[in-house]
Amino acid sequence: MSITIPATHLDLLEQPLVVTLATVMPDGQPHTTAIWRRYDGELIRFTTSRGTQKEKNLRANPQVSLLALDPYNPYRYLEIRGSVEAMSEDGAIEELDRITRFYTGQPSYYGHIVPAEDFGTRTHLICRIRPAKIVTRG
Repeated sequence: MSITIPATHLDLLEQPLVVTLATVMPDGQPHTTAIWRRYDGELIRFTTSRGTQKEKNLRANPQVSLLALDPYNPYRYLEIRGSVEAMSEDGAIEELDRITRFYTGQPSYYGHIVPAEDFGTRTHLICRIRPAKIVTRG
């Protein structure tokens, strides 16, 4: 079953807002990070690198919460609770470039956001969140 983002808050996913992703640490404590992401109308997509705390947390427990705050009214927000249903190297660089274009207008992550020489120094993963619950305010 697909969860629909309410039209009243869809704008928070249609603009390039940095959002907060919460994962669960091995000891049960929350771990939050600011991320770039993309919404494809069904799934939230973001990338991470192999070996990061975020990746380790997601492999152990795929449950997440993503929070998008309205930059003009912090009492208006969209929270998406769900789980990361897939993590894969396949297509990760292409997704990273798509997200880079969405946020910056630059054609690619490597050579525009980080030096081109850094390409290949990290293994990127594309992560896909399937929303299970939507909470809105404001």
